[in-house]
Amino acid sequence: MSVIDGQVTPGPGGLCQKGWTAGELLRHPGRLTTPLLHGRPVSWDEALDFVAARITSYEPDEVAVFGGGGLTNEKAYALGKFARVALKTSQIDYNGRFCMSSAAAAGNRAFGLDRGLPFPLTDLRGADTVLLAGSNPAETMPPFLRHLEGARLIVIDPRRTPTAERATLHLQPAPGTDLALALGLLHTAVIEGVIDKEYITSRTSGFDDAWRVAAGWWPERAERVTGVSAADQRAAVHMLAGRSYVLTGRGAEQHASGTDTVSAWINLALALGLPGRAGSGYGCLTGQGNGQGGREHGQKADQLPGYRRIDDPAARRHVMDVWGVDWLPGPGRSAYELLVADDVKAMLVFGSNPVVSAPRASGVVDRFKALDLLVVADFVMSETAAMADVVFPVTQWAEEDGTMTNLEGRIIRRRKALDAPAGVRSDLELLQGLASRLGVGEKFPVEPVEVFEELRRASAGGPSDYSGITYERLESEQLHWPVPSVDHPGTPRLFLDRFAHPDGLARFIPVDHRGPAEPPDDEFPLQATTGRVLQHYQSGAQTRRIGELLKAVPEMYVEVHPDTAARAGLASGESAHVVSRRGTVTAVVRCVPSMRVDAVFLPFHFPGDGRANLLTNPALDPTSRMPEFKVCAVRLERA
Repeated sequence: MSVIDGQVTPGPGGLCQKGWTAGELLRHPGRLTTPLLHGRPVSWDEALDFVAARITSYEPDEVAVFGGGGLTNEKAYALGKFARVALKTSQIDYNGRFCMSSAAAAGNRAFGLDRGLPFPLTDLRGADTVLLAGSNPAETMPPFLRHLEGARLIVIDPRRTPTAERATLHLQPAPGTDLALALGLLHTAVIEGVIDKEYITSRTSGFDDAWRVAAGWWPERAERVTGVSAADQRAAVHMLAGRSYVLTGRGAEQHASGTDTVSAWINLALALGLPGRAGSGYGCLTGQGNGQGGREHGQKADQLPGYRRIDDPAARRHVMDVWGVDWLPGPGRSAYELLVADDVKAMLVFGSNPVVSAPRASGVVDRFKALDLLVVADFVMSETAAMADVVFPVTQWAEEDGTMTNLEGRIIRRRKALDAPAGVRSDLELLQGLASRLGVGEKFPVEPVEVFEELRRASAGGPSDYSGITYERLESEQLHWPVPSVDHPGTPRLFLDRFAHPDGLARFIPVDHRGPAEPPDDEFPLQATTGRVLQHYQSGAQTRRIGELLKAVPEMYVEVHPDTAARAGLASGESAHVVSRRGTVTAVVRCVPSMRVDAVFLPFHFPGDGRANLLTNPALDPTSRMPEFKVCAVRLERA
């Protein structure tokens, strides 16, 4: 890929439609190029002075920071440090909490370590079978599909997505029943004799406890709950015998029981003997540009750089020594809890648009209106930026150096290709400007390479150890963390000899199905699920500004089975209201015969009355604090 005169040219690596149109945003007429104070253009000094003066009038934990999974490693690291050193607040989290937190929690408790894929992507090309649970890469990351071309696909999704269309076997469970299906498959694997007993004995612990739960989920019972036939469950299990991978996505995670649901899929993979073996395994597909690296370096409420826990005394001491401080705040609130906390007076938002992307979005809007101070750093006027007291214009991807970490734990150099427009500064310069006014500017370098050098020291000895990585090595080497020294080759394949628990064994976790936090009833008889489409990304703040993408998908819609639409007196092309206990969305009806009659689907990329997250349930997973984006009770009405 190259960037010439602001235009992205596809290269041999392959891009999707979002990728090859991304250059249009670099010189978009809506690009922000000057700070705004209450909507008025001002100088950087005036905006920075205003924000710093207001911040110093609050107690530390009255000031919150909300980050993003699209920030480079350097910016994510600096943001976490800024919150804890400059602001001295514990109140920091990020939108990655809405993305991979359930898989991270499940991976940590099963394997002792979380990395999206503990093997290189290219390993998938040798698979006989790949099971995708709650993932639609044909739309969310099309270049990934080339790694699956030689495998049989089992796709688990309530919708018949473009990915499901490619599948050898599509299992179509009712929304919110993924865990029951995973239990049914584990039961079937045991009864059909497909499990790997030697692997279970030598490389795992806890199988008996997990089996006691799964023993009650014979395939016919799972069929009654999920709608997936017992015959298809048996077929899926036998397809997985051999060189197979189990991969999960947001469809498995974004539930109030998301951590347990991912654990159930990991249990199935462990029973089949897949993780920690060359040619097979379990992995999680990331959902944002730096979904992996963004959660490793401290912008999450409970973490410090290197994927260290913030409540670990040794981890705190190490990071304090690197930062040259003698105190750090403890854990803060998770993302949704932070966004709606009524004791927060000031919020600084970087790389995120929670007015559109957070659950029960109307409640987030109300809370933002009540803030004394809302500060947003962005390069376009997102819906969140439009509410802000202060908006800072910051650089885009082609205008800055840095690193990102992909889903396989491989660190990638991002090289600056263009100068930013006059008046635009990087997030690192913004943080340094505020830190200077708060008396600690010397602790915040603005050059990405300097930040990365400090990140190396802060991550040394941690689970995601970058200490052996340098910008120079990345020029010629592909390095997967951990890389504990400059002569270490990196770790493309984890767990081949042992898992990361002290005894070297993977853990089966006993989990049981409990269903959606909000089941359908007479008033709200349908189940709504949300997701992405090919042409748009996240809240759509960027992609809705690109003509080719907006022309392809210009407005909010709802996918409905024709019979379901007919019962509501609706037809394709008509406008409908989708109503939940939290709000109403206006959308154009699309009748899709492959939809389940008890479910509707809405993309979450649109603003205003078309925000899917006006409907969604903020019920939180007790472990990961992931909201239940993927299922809520709704009804359809004529608009």
